[in-house]
Parts: sequence; C-alpha cells; structure tokens
Amino acid sequence: MLHRLSRKFCPRNVYFTLTVSPSSSRNLISSRNALNNCSGSFGFFNSSMGINQISPFSSVSRTPNLTKTPLSVRSYCSGNWSEDVEYLDESGSVIYSGKGVRSVEPGLDDHVMVGGLKKPILNASAVAKIVEVVKRWKWGPELENQLDKLQFVPNMTHIIQAMKVVKDSDASLSLFRWAKRQSCLPYKAFEIYESMQAAGCLLDGSTYELMIPSLAKSGRLDAAVKLFQEMKERKFWPSFSIFASLVDSMGKAGRLDTSMKMYTEMQSSGFRPSATMFVSLIESYAKAGKLDTALQLWSEMKSAGFRPNFGLYSMIIESHAKSGKLDTATSIFKDMEKAGFLPTPSTYSCLLEMHAASGQVDSAMKLYNSMINAGLRPGLSTYTAILTLLANKKLVDVAAKILLEMKSMGFSVDVSASDVLMVYIKDGSIDLALRWLRFMDSSGIRTNSFIVRQLFESCMKNGLYESAKPLLETYVNSSAKVDLVLYTSILAYLVRCQEENDERHLMAILSATKHKAHAFMCGLFTGPEQRKQPVLSFVREFFQSLDYELEEGAARYFVNVLLNYLVLMGQINRARCVWKVAYENKLFPKAIVFDQQIAWSLDVRNLSVGAALIAVVHTLHRFRKRMLYYGVIPRRIKLVTGPTLRIVVAQMLSSVESPFEVSKVVLRATGDSVMEWFKKPIVQQFLLNEIPSRSDILMHRLNILFPSSAPEIRSLSPPKPLISGKAL
Repeated sequence: MLHRLSRKFCPRNVYFTLTVSPSSSRNLISSRNALNNCSGSFGFFNSSMGINQISPFSSVSRTPNLTKTPLSVRSYCSGNWSEDVEYLDESGSVIYSGKGVRSVEPGLDDHVMVGGLKKPILNASAVAKIVEVVKRWKWGPELENQLDKLQFVPNMTHIIQAMKVVKDSDASLSLFRWAKRQSCLPYKAFEIYESMQAAGCLLDGSTYELMIPSLAKSGRLDAAVKLFQEMKERKFWPSFSIFASLVDSMGKAGRLDTSMKMYTEMQSSGFRPSATMFVSLIESYAKAGKLDTALQLWSEMKSAGFRPNFGLYSMIIESHAKSGKLDTATSIFKDMEKAGFLPTPSTYSCLLEMHAASGQVDSAMKLYNSMINAGLRPGLSTYTAILTLLANKKLVDVAAKILLEMKSMGFSVDVSASDVLMVYIKDGSIDLALRWLRFMDSSGIRTNSFIVRQLFESCMKNGLYESAKPLLETYVNSSAKVDLVLYTSILAYLVRCQEENDERHLMAILSATKHKAHAFMCGLFTGPEQRKQPVLSFVREFFQSLDYELEEGAARYFVNVLLNYLVLMGQINRARCVWKVAYENKLFPKAIVFDQQIAWSLDVRNLSVGAALIAVVHTLHRFRKRMLYYGVIPRRIKLVTGPTLRIVVAQMLSSVESPFEVSKVVLRATGDSVMEWFKKPIVQQFLLNEIPSRSDILMHRLNILFPSSAPEIRSLSPPKPLISGKAL
C-alpha cells in the first residue's frame, strides 16, 4: 500500500492515521512491513478524530481501527521535510502528495503547521502537557530533560496554571526551578512565587539562593529584598552570591544606601568582599558623582590585596577629571602608569581636555606630549581643546605647531584654525589675529568669508585701515557680497575721520567695496555736466534701484550716515534732495504729521544729527509753503527731538531767532508766531538755501537795526522801531 515510501521521507517519531476498507485489511501487514523500513516509532489513530484533534502530546496506540471509508493516509512528523510525501493505494496510484501535518522546531514558537498554515497551540493543551510531564517524572534531571523537549515555549500563563493543577509541593518546586532558568521567565519569577504561596508551597534554602539573585538581576529589587528578609526570618542564612547580587543590583540601580547597607551586613556576616564586588561598588559611586566614597572603597580594595584593573583605573580617573578634581585624577593616572597599564586615548583625552579647560597649559602640554610619545592618536576634541587653550593664552607659535601636527595626522584643520582666529578676534587681539591669518595663508589653510569680514570690521574699529583694505579685497574676491550695511559702516568711519592720511585710506576702502552706493556717492559730488541729469533725478534713480523688502533698514542707515557726511561737507542742497527722496520712498513714514489745523509736527528722534538738521530745514520749508500759499495756520507746531537732538536743533534755530520754545524733548511754537517768523528774509534764505553762516547771522541783526532800501533784503513786514512811540 505504501510501496514508494522511502527512508528519506520518514524522520523519527512519525505518526500515521490509516483508514482502510475490510477488503484491504489483509494488506495491512505488508504495509506495516514497509513502514518498518523507517527508523522511529509509529502510532495509528482513527481518522474520524479529525486533524485538529490530533495532538502531538497525546499517548500513542499501536492498534489500528478499521472503518469502511475510502483509503486515506495522513502523517504527522516532528522535524523538517525535504520533499513532499506521496501516498499510494494498493495499485500504486498516488492518492495525495503534501507535507502532511507537522510541528515547528522545538522552542521556536507556540504553534503547529497544518499543511502550509500555522495553528496555535491551545493554552489548555499546553498546560495539560506540562502537568502530564510533571506528574510522570515528579523531579530530577529526567523531569527537566522532558520539559526541555517540549515542542513549544511555555509562557507565564502555562506555568502558573500548571502549578495550580499540580498539588505535589516537590513537583511544583521542581517545575519552578526549571521555569526560572528559562530565558523568558526570570522577570516573572515573583509571580510564580506568589502562585506557589497561594498553593501552600514554601521555598527552601536552595530555592531562595536561586530566586533572589534572579529577581535582583532582572530589576525586581523590592521583590528581591522582600524575599531576602523572608529568608532570614525563616532562619536560612544568605550566601555570598545573594549578597553579591543585591550589592551589585542596588548599586547599578542608584540605590546606593541600600547597596552599602548590604555590603556592611555581608562583612558582619563574615564574608570577604570579592574584587568584582569592589569594582561594582566603586563604579556605582563614581557614576553617581560620590567620589569621596568611591575613593574610600578604592583604598579598601587595595588594602584587601586586590589590584584595580585597567577599566577601573580608567573609570576612576575620568570621573575625577570630569568633576574638576584634577589633582586626584593626575595622581591616580600616575599610579596607573606605574602599575604597567597604558592609558587609553579616552583617558588621556579626558584628562588633557579638563586641564585645558582649567587653563593649565603646562599640564595639558605634558599630557599631550606623553600621549604622542606613547604612539596614541589624539582625537578631534582633544586637538580642539588644546588649540583653544593655546589661543586663549596667546601662544601663537605653539598653537601653529600643534595645528601642523594635527594636519599631519590627517585631520581637516580649516575649521580648527578658523576657531583660533575667532578667539583672537573676539578677544580684541587684532595684531595676533592678523599674524595667525598670515600663518594660515602660508600653510595653505583657508578660512571663511564670515571670519574675514569679522576681522575686517575689527581692523576698522581699531583704526587699522591699512590692514583692513587687503582683508576687504580678499572678502570681495571670494565672491562674498558687500551689502549696503557694510558700505555704510565704512562711510560712517569717514564721517568721523579727522586725519587726512586716514581719509585717503578710507576712500580707497570705499572704492574697494565695488558697491553701487559708491558710484552714487561719486556721482553726487560731480556737476550736472558729468552726471548728465539734475541731482534730484539722480538721487531718485538710485533709491529706485534699492530692494526695500530686503534693504529697508539698511537704506535708513545709509540715509542717516550720508546726510551726516553731506552736512559735514557743506552740501546742504544735495542733502535736502536725499532727504526729500527718502521721505518720498516712505523710509521715514511717521516723521511728518499734519493734524488738520490743530497741530503739525516733525519727529526726528530716530535720525542722525545731520539728518535731523536737514529734516527740520526741509520740513519747515514745507510748512512755510503750506501756510503762505494756502493760508492754513495750525494752532501749534512741534519739533519732537528727544533729549539728544534737542540742543543741536535748538542752537540751529536760535541763530535765526526762531519762536520755538525748548522743553526737555520737544520744541513748541504757536502757528501765528511761526507765520510771522516765516516772513523774515533771513528765514526765507535759511529755508531755501542753506544753514546761515556767522556772517549771515550778523548781517541779519544789522539789517534789523539799520534797515536798507535794497529790495532783495527788504523785510516783508515793517521794521520794528528802535524806540517805541510811548518812549517818544
């Protein structure tokens, strides 16, 4: 019947379900002879049970049941199938070919394979199998051997339910011991213990020895301590392994007081600490930052005759170094070298970096040289720390030597060199910064344009204009953009410059920027013949080229500085054109306010001195035209100057006898008084042309005292008599 079933298709422990007709029962013996060619044991089951009722854990009957159903053969095999099995009838025809019903490899999962499908093992079946094995073998190696052979991995539910079914305390304890050693169960050991307690099963001394360390190592510290106390109450004296596990686990969990208490209790019990325990305690206290206790344990360890190992030396040195206790770290470092241990790059680096951070140049350099002589390669952080230290100490030559050694080690040094340069720039050591930059250039080390600009601005601030120009040229040649802010800042230095030689350098620097504002400046000072357009049109054209979304703040800064420069150079008309166009482009939108006929005001608080003076002159001219041409006279006029510009504006207006009263932050006058003031010729000259000179002011006063008949200087109002009529 199974003539083609070969040995390779028959692994051990193959169970067949056979259903044959009575007429073919005579062939059963020959079929069984064919099956005997397969190694292993065979069992026969009634196929009417169904596949889902076939359990790999059921007992086997070797007596076949014969029913009147068509011939079918199904198999269950534990192991791997290499090919499909063919099932034949009496004539040799293939009835079925497939993998049959088989389980997975032992311990891999809690399911069986039915054909190509996974079928889970029911909890009831798993518990029943565990109970069957425990009741059969009770205890001993054979029990554990049989449990190890289970075709599934028991979970906590399986173990707990099985222990509830098994009433025998010895059997339950044996099952517990086996379960505790499994990889997925130690974390649930205390739940098993509670189940044993509920079942009236108490632990013996050896089980305590197994369970307490397991709970401690798995993080169940409170449960471990509870069992530890229970163990002592039941007069079971803890062994060294229990103390060691509790001391280690408590220390690693940060429960240092409990760890030290266990350590002390262990010593009072007559146990001598091991080297491993010392290492565990020292590491726990060192990592927690309690270095005094760690050093005390360190001394006890050496007094007990134990030699600290390489890792412990490294850890204690690094922990003290990082805590700033450099003297202690250095002392232990020397002991480590004397003990024959070569410190790791990490230990060297930690100690070196902390000495560097504390500013100890000699110690840091000594460690660096020792590290190099030992053949160790410093890391990037170590090089950065020592270069920063040398930069802060202004040891340029030593820093250059270290940087070149760093470069020879294969590190990219551009960033490190730039960091040193920035240290000098921020410290204001411009001479050292320029010296370092020259070293970088000679060594082929580049820096970025941002740092070049920082150094350029520092040179400008310190008046080193001759050194600043090459830096600006380098900046421009590196395709960096000179923005309007940078150009304006250079122009501001020109405004404040008092030396003719410095002025020439600054003009050369302005030219080196290649900014369009410089071409505008040059055109502003030329005549209309060269510009080929009026100055107002020229100014409007420049301001139209600005991107106000990106440069609005920069444009306001430029206007303020430019107006300072134009006023300084006496170019009042050009300055008024710049202010007019800037106001038209709404760079100062809230400067002028017309509150109908109540109050007109000008706010110059956010302007430079030159811009404020020009704004006052130009705005008063607008007020004059509005009042004279349109006949609109407000109740009052205000000039909001703030405390800083108040004196400057007041002095300028007082030179032409203005009616404005000066307060702390505002100059006020009534509209009528200002209207009368506008009618004076010198005021007209003042508002239309330029700020009057001292000679103009003197001439005005003489004209008032001695009026002339000349029409160009005749006052618009009758001159005031020198002596009033009442006096006559």
